[in-house]
Amino acid sequence: MKTNGDIILIEDDADDREILIEAFDQVMTENNYDNRLVVIEDSSVVINYLKSTGTEPFLLLSDINMPKVDGFTLRDLITKDPELSERCSPYLFLTTSDTSDYISKAYQRSVQGYFAKPVTFSGYKKLIADILSYWKLNKTP
Repeated sequence: MKTNGDIILIEDDADDREILIEAFDQVMTENNYDNRLVVIEDSSVVINYLKSTGTEPFLLLSDINMPKVDGFTLRDLITKDPELSERCSPYLFLTTSDTSDYISKAYQRSVQGYFAKPVTFSGYKKLIADILSYWKLNKTP
């Protein structure tokens, strides 16, 4: 995992994207992080994007309930692909689906985090700051 690699945000909802982009921008500026934020609206293009760019993301942050390819299916596709699974990029869910069934289903897929979307901008900022701080310090192969 490259701590200065891209942050891949997979989010289909325009309002959530706008809030997340602003929260990431503020947190990364305040902490002098130089990661590039790559926002992908259509989850069905993520696999092709990762393969065609050869990027080694710092982390992938994905919604679950998305049209075409839901977050669970996307996670399965990434882990079943030898090329992509070896990149060892943390895969985190950020979603409004905060049920025990969804949480169990996520961890059965070996995700590295499951977070509920906050209801305030300051909540988003704190969550993003905490996630980035943790993964910047974490050691992986």
